[in-house]
Amino acid sequence: MVQLFVGLALYGFSSGLLIRSGLGLEPWNVLNQGIAEHTGLSIGTVAIVVGAAVLLLWIPIKQRPGLGTVSNVLVVGLSMDATLALVPDGHGWPARVALLVAGIVLNGLATGLYIAARFGAGPRDGLMTGLHRLTGRSLRLCRTAIEIVVVVSGFALGGTVGVGTVLYAVAIGPLAQFFLRICTVPQGPRAGVRAARGILRR
Repeated sequence: MVQLFVGLALYGFSSGLLIRSGLGLEPWNVLNQGIAEHTGLSIGTVAIVVGAAVLLLWIPIKQRPGLGTVSNVLVVGLSMDATLALVPDGHGWPARVALLVAGIVLNGLATGLYIAARFGAGPRDGLMTGLHRLTGRSLRLCRTAIEIVVVVSGFALGGTVGVGTVLYAVAIGPLAQFFLRICTVPQGPRAGVRAARGILRR
């Protein structure tokens, strides 16, 4: 549970760094930022509202939320707003690039942490897997289609799309996979014994 909440808080923190870089956001925050521009709400509050709305879409596709799903909706948005309150905008290219790179890498780590905790998929991941099961299309196609719609909608509303958006799209998969291997918690007595033996060998 500690791993779950550290991962979710770190996810919000990393998203805040991407916002402060001003070089482009991950797809869902392009949408969140666009909505925030038109509503006057903070981007973290919008992320919570959008996450809850996506969670409602789970009902017709018969997805079941877990503790991690509900926590994802709340913790990521709150952490993002807290980060934006504490971290200033990057001034100059070195600072902006540093914020961008740190945001992407930490986002990959955060993804590995909260997924490996096994408390349920996030709202957006569950939407992807639900559509995959409902339509029979590949996970890759479902994920790509969702994120194209989200980015285009967010950009039309004024969300920031830039080199960071492209770099995030390219890097997040390999990063998440790498950190997932490191962060996965062994399950059951035998898994625990194997993990302990591995540590002793090292």
